[in-house]
Formats: sequence, C-alpha cells, structure tokens
Amino acid sequence: MEKITQTLKYFVSDHSVNFGPWEILNFLFALFTCAFLAWALSWVYVKYGNSLSNRKAFAKNFIVLATTTMFIITVVKSSLALSLGLVGALSIVRFRAAIKEPEELTYLFLNIAIGLGCGANQVIITLLSFISIMLFIIISKTYSIKMKEKLTASMSMSSYLLIVCENKSVGLGQIIDILSTNSNTVKLKRTDEAHGRFEASFYIDFNEWNHFEKMREELTKLDENMKITFMDTSKDC
Repeated sequence: MEKITQTLKYFVSDHSVNFGPWEILNFLFALFTCAFLAWALSWVYVKYGNSLSNRKAFAKNFIVLATTTMFIITVVKSSLALSLGLVGALSIVRFRAAIKEPEELTYLFLNIAIGLGCGANQVIITLLSFISIMLFIIISKTYSIKMKEKLTASMSMSSYLLIVCENKSVGLGQIIDILSTNSNTVKLKRTDEAHGRFEASFYIDFNEWNHFEKMREELTKLDENMKITFMDTSKDC
C-alpha cells in the first residue's frame, strides 16, 4: 500500500504545474505576443514574399500554427513523460503539406520557431530575433526591387524596324532623320528600291516606349500608307 501511495505522489508531482496568477499573466502575455508575431509574419510574407501560390490563403494558417506550437511546448515542457508521449504521437501521426516552394517551408519553420520561443518563455529573445529577421527580409527585398528598377531604367530596348513606302515623295534621308532624332542608335541594314517602292530595314535602340510612339507618328505623317514592322530583340528581364 505504501508503494502505491509513493508512486501516486511521484505521478502527481511529475504532472502538476505551479500555475499561479503570475504564471497565468506570463502565459497570456506570451500567447498574445506569439499571435501578434505570427500575424506580423503573415503580413510580411504576403507583402514581400516571392511565392507564386496564393500567399494570402497560405498566411492565414500562421497564427493558428504558432499558437498551437506554443500550447504544445507549454504543456510538454512541464513533464518528461509528456515529452516522450509527444514523440510517440508524432511518430504515429504524420502531417502532410503540399509545399511547392522553399520559401513556404522557410516561413513555416520561422512560424514554428515563434511558437517554440514563446512556449519556452523566451519572449524577449524571440521578439529580438523576429525583428532582426524581418528587418533583413524587408531591407533585402526593397534593395532588390530598387536595383531591378534601376537596371530596367538603364537598359535600352533594341529592335529591328522594317519600313515599306510606296510614296515617291518620301526619301530615305527623311526616314533616317526621324529615326535618329528619336533613338540612340540607327543602323541601316538593308534597302531595296523598285518601281517607286522601297523597303528599308534598320537596327535601332531607344530608352522609352514613348520615343517609339513619337517615331511612328512622325513616320506616318510622311505617308499614311507606310508599313512599319517592329521586332524587339532585347532580352526579357
């Protein structure tokens, strides 16, 4: 009888947690902090993520996943038996998720880390780590966007231009003058003339599309029936 009583005491002491008013306040603070950080992570993922899938639908699971992870860690950390039971349960229950891109797995891992940190009462460390990681993501994403815009703005659009004109009053020199005014480079590649009709192919490059539009308008003023064929040869970004 004494052995049974002693065993029950050990069992109760192993599964009981000193959860007074102060511990409840700490738990609630950690829980709300965990939920807020998960929400902030979902906002950053939707705004700065590169995933092609529906980021809004995927980010809706962040708060539930983080708070659930925190709840599990809070319960399990108080008992070695519960920790071993959790390992056994996870070996039976397997969670399957269709992760198509590495970025999704990265944000899921960060979300779980938030729940682990808050569940282990490491709120300050979790908060500082989260702020540092988010600042790095935002700064790197903003920098890459600015660099891409700068690179796009500095790139010129190169193209081949084929012009067919049957108006005898329009000369090749007039066309070259218009092209030279609205483009950076003009190279005459080929010209054919027969029976008052001539064809001319040019290689040109320009910085903005409005330059091409102005070029086209000025050419059609020379001859409304002029045929202009444009073929872009610049590389896609």
